[in-house]
Amino acid sequence: MNENQPNTLTPEYFNHVYQANRDPWNFETSPYEQGKYAATLAALPRPYYAEVFELGCSLGVLTAQLAPRCGHLLAVDVSEAALAQARARCAALPQVETKLMRVPEEFPPQQFDLILLSEVGYYWSSADLARAADQLLAALNPGGQLLLVHWTPPVHDYPLTGDDVHQFFLDKTSPSGSLRHLTGQRHETYRLDLLERI
Repeated sequence: MNENQPNTLTPEYFNHVYQANRDPWNFETSPYEQGKYAATLAALPRPYYAEVFELGCSLGVLTAQLAPRCGHLLAVDVSEAALAQARARCAALPQVETKLMRVPEEFPPQQFDLILLSEVGYYWSSADLARAADQLLAALNPGGQLLLVHWTPPVHDYPLTGDDVHQFFLDKTSPSGSLRHLTGQRHETYRLDLLERI
């Protein structure tokens, strides 16, 4: 990663995307997305997490699937258009709280047992990824888990690749870091890594 990369993508970028198409990445209908959601949920080793933080919840498709395993699930996004759909989708799930939030400029005050960073990290600049990583690790309870899931092919608009994001966090694993790597999977166009706070 170098510091000459593009800036973090703005909320305006995502608002334009959702104005042009209510489901721009086919989260609701794509067999690829459904398979990835299934792999994401299957990678979580615990049946229940008391406090969960999902960054970039978008339309709330994965949020609704994750919710039954959560005591409280804070799902955030930078796009109000996306959040409106997430709120409607999760309206019957009282454990789900949706909030407009731009990390790392804003960050929730509570501690979490699980943080899900799925298809978000490559939207940050290198500097914002570093800031966000510090916030995420500080917000994880000891033994708390961080699940990373990202598309790996380069995308012209995105400051980073999925591999950049995952490697940044993997560099923080033991023996000297604050994280332990529990499991990793590499699929044709995405990868998944589960980390745990030591």
